[in-house]
Amino acid sequence: MLYVPGDDDRKLAKADASGADSVVLDLEDSVAEQNRPSARTKVRRFLADRPPASRHYQLWVRVNALDDAALTDLAAVVGGAPDGIVLPKVNGPDDVRRLEHMLDALEVRDGVEPGRTKICAVATETPAAVLRLHEYSTTSLTRLVALNWGAEDLSAAIGASTNLDSSGQWALTYRWARSAVLLAAKAAGVQAIETVHVNYRDTDGLRATSRSAAQEGFTGRAAIHPAQVGPINEDFAPSSEDVRLAEKIVSAFESNADGIGTVGIDGQMFDIPHLKRARNILALAELINHQAPQ
Repeated sequence: MLYVPGDDDRKLAKADASGADSVVLDLEDSVAEQNRPSARTKVRRFLADRPPASRHYQLWVRVNALDDAALTDLAAVVGGAPDGIVLPKVNGPDDVRRLEHMLDALEVRDGVEPGRTKICAVATETPAAVLRLHEYSTTSLTRLVALNWGAEDLSAAIGASTNLDSSGQWALTYRWARSAVLLAAKAAGVQAIETVHVNYRDTDGLRATSRSAAQEGFTGRAAIHPAQVGPINEDFAPSSEDVRLAEKIVSAFESNADGIGTVGIDGQMFDIPHLKRARNILALAELINHQAPQ
């Protein structure tokens, strides 16, 4: 998910060629308050110039917080039929439900297909949000498709001087929030989106943390620079070695006429959880290959 400032014509012009699966047109943190009116106009025009049927990537809009300018943002952009809304600074599922009700009304007003506009909640930017993450697993939210996490706003909200420990890694509070988002997303049946790597020149760090996130179960990542998109796409895709092993595991189980719950491959034993993982890897590889430009 590549974030692009909604008021920056130069950066908006590069979005089509970014290679991102989703471009997020930002009306929040990357736009100064005095520029919001012009940014709304530019974002709406950008959406109108790329109607849904013509898009080769998804177009999302990050609005401001519900207690700030979210309704004004939504009123300006929903008619452009964005694929989704990124909602920042949520305090829990109730805020997502409030957004759903707003979208219900605005889609009717603007003649947009009901239910079209999905939601990604940035679910760790307030202390209350982190403490309520478990509620997503028991709350029915029909538009919610992803939970994203972030450390910058949370550290500001709790008055921390940094969100890193002495080794330069996430401090315990933020590691905990990150893990809780991953579990909450899986429990709710939605995508888990890794946070940004803020140093966009640090490709090695980006790749290492992207590989780690993918291995843990995150299914995508936020990006703040087009140069980050390629490495993220590569590191979240299954490696050729992963695909070959997955094919061997699935084949071994399918040829197992006795229905035994374990199979041996190259001196290693694999059981049913390995089979489930293998099928997930092959499904993801097939999806990526299907969506790749011809």
